[in-house]
Amino acid sequence: MTPVNAAADATGAGAAVVRAAPRLRGEPRLPGDKSISHRALLLALLAAGESRILDAGDGEDVRTTAAVIERLGATVERVRETSGRVEYRIWSPGREAILEPDSVLDCRNSGTTLRMTAGILAARPLFAVLDGDASLRRRPVARVVAPLTAMGATFAARRGGTLPPLAVSGSSPLRAIDYAVPVPSAQVKSAILLAALGAEGTTTVRETAVTRDHTERMLRARGVAVASTPWGDDERGQAVSVTGPARLLPAVERVPADPSAAAFWLVVGAAHPDAELILRGVGTNPSRRAIIDLLRRMGAAVEERTVGSTADADAGTGEPLADLVVHSSTLRGIDVSPAEVASAIDEIPVLCLAGAIASGTTTIRGAGELRHKESDRIAGIAAGLTALGASVTVEGDDITIHGGAHLTGAATDSLTDHRLALTFAVAGLIAAGETVVRDPDCASVSYPGFFSEIERVRA
Repeated sequence: MTPVNAAADATGAGAAVVRAAPRLRGEPRLPGDKSISHRALLLALLAAGESRILDAGDGEDVRTTAAVIERLGATVERVRETSGRVEYRIWSPGREAILEPDSVLDCRNSGTTLRMTAGILAARPLFAVLDGDASLRRRPVARVVAPLTAMGATFAARRGGTLPPLAVSGSSPLRAIDYAVPVPSAQVKSAILLAALGAEGTTTVRETAVTRDHTERMLRARGVAVASTPWGDDERGQAVSVTGPARLLPAVERVPADPSAAAFWLVVGAAHPDAELILRGVGTNPSRRAIIDLLRRMGAAVEERTVGSTADADAGTGEPLADLVVHSSTLRGIDVSPAEVASAIDEIPVLCLAGAIASGTTTIRGAGELRHKESDRIAGIAAGLTALGASVTVEGDDITIHGGAHLTGAATDSLTDHRLALTFAVAGLIAAGETVVRDPDCASVSYPGFFSEIERVRA
C-alpha cells in the first residue's frame, strides 16, 4: 500500500489514505493563484482585444470561469499546460459587446464565478441566469444582490432572493453608489467594482476591514483609476472608489503561486518534527499574506526571499513575490481577531490545525463567514480535528483550539470542500498511523495534483 492510497469508505464514496511521514523535504509544486486567475479571466472578457494569462491556476473553479466568459462572447484558447498551471490566450470584443447567453450559465461549485459575473452582467442590458451544483445552491447571494440592485439591476433568486439560481436583468448605464458592506468580502467588493465600470459617476465601496485587493491592482494595470483610502473609526478599514463608465485595456500577466495553497505546506512544515520545504514564487500581496504573519506569530520558522514582481514589459498584476522556506518549529497558541480572520479567511481551516499542534490555546474570533463557503467550515474543521484527537470548542462564530494534541490517524470527512480535504490530508502527514480523507477529489477545485505532491515531499 502506498502512503497515499485510493480507497472507499463504508458508503462507497471515494477516500484517500495518508500515512504519517518520517521526514518532509523538497519543493512542492503550487498552482497559480486561484483568486487572481479568476479575475484575470473576467477582466480579459471586459477588455477589447487579446489578453494573455501565464501560469494561471488549472483547478476546476478556474476552468469554470473560463467556460463562463466563453459563453459571454470571449474566445478562449488553452495554449500550454504544465504542473497544474495553464496559459490562456483570450480575445474579447469588450464589455459593450458581451453576449446574452442562450441558456443557464453553469458556475458549478465556484462562488467567485457566480458573484463576480453577476457584477459584470448587472451593467449590461441583457438577461442571464447563474446556477451551479448543490453546494453552490447553498451559498448566499443577498450581499451581492443588495448593492447591485441599488445600482439599477434587477435580480431574482430562491428563498426571497438569498440563494441561487440567480437571474440577472442588467441595466446600462447603472447608478453610482456609496456602499458600506455589512461583512467584509473581497468577492462582494469586486462584484460592485466590476459593475461600477458601467455606472455613471463614482462608486465607493467601504469595508471595516481590508480584504484582498487583487481586483484593484488588476484594474489599475488595465488603465482604470482606482482610489483606496483608510476608512472607519479606527481607519483599519478602507474606501475603494472607481469612476465609470470606464474602458479596460487588454493585458499580459503572469499569475503568482497561490498563497492559500502554500498555507497547507507552511503549516505542515512548521508542525512536523523533521521538515524543510521550499515554496517558489508565492504571491505575498499585503492583503493576502496574513497566514504567513500569523504563523510567524505562532513561532513558525518561515524565511522569505523576495524574487521581484510579476509585472512584465506590457502589463501585469504587479503582485509581489517571494520564495518561502519553512522549517520544523515550536508553535504556540495565539488570538486571531475578526479583522485577521477576514484577511486569512481561506486559510483559517489549516490555521486551526496549527493551533491543535501548538502549545497553549488558539482562539479565532468572528469566523462566521466560514459557514457560507463550500461547506460549514467551522463545523467541518471541528469534527475533523476532533476525530484526529484535537480539542476544539465552537461558540457562535468563535473557535477555540486547545493545543498540545498528539494527533492519531482517523477517518475524516471533507464535506466535498477542498479546503477541508487539503487540511485533513496534511494532518495525516503529522498524525500517527493512517488518516482517511473522504471525498478527496474535491481538492482539485483549487489544487489539482495535490496528493501527488504529498508523495514528492516524503523524504
